Amino acid sequence: MLSKSQLQKMQKRGRSISLAKAGDNELGALKLLPGLWKNLPGLPGRGWNMIALPFVAKSGPPINYRLLVNQYNEELRFSMVDKAVPNRGIKKYRSKTINADQFVAALDYEQTIIQIAADDFPKSGLAGPAGLPIHHEPGLFLHMGNETTGKLEYARLGTIPHGNSVLALGKAREIKGTPRIPAENGLPIGVDQDLNTPYLAPYKHFHENLFQGLFDPVHPNRLLKEANKEVEIVRTTELRFDTTFATGGIVNIPFIVKQADASEMSARFWIQELKEKDATGKPKLRLQYTQTVFLDFFPRSDGQPGLIKWPHVSINTLEKAT
Repeated sequence: MLSKSQLQKMQKRGRSISLAKAGDNELGALKLLPGLWKNLPGLPGRGWNMIALPFVAKSGPPINYRLLVNQYNEELRFSMVDKAVPNRGIKKYRSKTINADQFVAALDYEQTIIQIAADDFPKSGLAGPAGLPIHHEPGLFLHMGNETTGKLEYARLGTIPHGNSVLALGKAREIKGTPRIPAENGLPIGVDQDLNTPYLAPYKHFHENLFQGLFDPVHPNRLLKEANKEVEIVRTTELRFDTTFATGGIVNIPFIVKQADASEMSARFWIQELKEKDATGKPKLRLQYTQTVFLDFFPRSDGQPGLIKWPHVSINTLEKAT
């Protein structure tokens, strides 16, 4: 949270909107994000995506879904900051009722993703060619400088052109050195997870025939770990967001709710300061993330009520370009 002196300075100055600059302490753990992050030409294709989609194949087992995998390049730009955004409130303090306004610093972002290669199983003819734009997302990262709920000091708001609006609450921590990348199970929840089960044939296919010879949708986070080998990371800032924290959630248009409801999202970002220096003598910066969105469709077969939860996982390793 902001210190008392930082908060007083923000209140006195009032609301301001300007170009975001790296190192701004009012952004808290977001302070290294302003600028452009991307897959640089020397290291393209560090982005990987997997998603199960409702689909009726012309032949093969009647599983009524396909597994789509993509390799992609990304640009993620943080450009404007809106400081001292006031949220008005009151609270009891001892025997008095006092003003308890919250002040937020909002850092905007815009994400664009272009695929390098794509494949699916069963084959649909819909995977698309190289160079196809597959994602665009504008949104905000928030640093709530005071009056927080527990340790939830951060938030992420995103809007996706498919018809989704996301609010995920979050927290931050600093890690000395390289972060521990958690394992991620890419298999759907609510079915028998034995890969020899015919229902999981698409997952078995890509598990035994790695996409681009590298990506296994059963264990999607492994390539994040591989990207950290022989890289000297001095310090990492971890941001963790989840729509199941407090008042978070996802709102979708009716078609999505009916066909493949995006019900939950969780994401971790690792802002890494390297031992290697840039041209100005400052530590080079990298940004890694893993994000999982659960899409709910088709009845569960494990005896539990509700729908199968299909993990839509995206990972990438970006470098600070500007």
